Amino acid sequence: MQFLGHVVRFIVSALVLMLVGWIVPQFSVGGFGSALLLALIIAGLGWIVESVFGTRVTPFGRGIVGFLISALVIYVAQFFIPHVRVTVLGALLAALVIGIIDLFIPIAWPFDETKSEQK
Repeated sequence: MQFLGHVVRFIVSALVLMLVGWIVPQFSVGGFGSALLLALIIAGLGWIVESVFGTRVTPFGRGIVGFLISALVIYVAQFFIPHVRVTVLGALLAALVIGIIDLFIPIAWPFDETKSEQK
């Protein structure tokens, strides 16, 4: 059942990224496949950042540091996936929109153990 939960979270994350691509200028996702790959890369990079720096500096954390790390992860992720284009301003705006969406619809990104433990 845990595997199915991860699959559902990846799909929801991809849908959120497609919505963000529609809302935010300077942030474009080619299609659902690119959004799914982008969700995977963002989750992986977030996991790496959290492993190296700890949970206090995490893209999924609250505060300005988490916001800036999230924008950096989004910006770096574009280099791994074709059909995804993000500027620095687009990454900042996308991190803001994702943060706002996360306030109303909390999304536990795959590999994000901090949110899973809080539930």
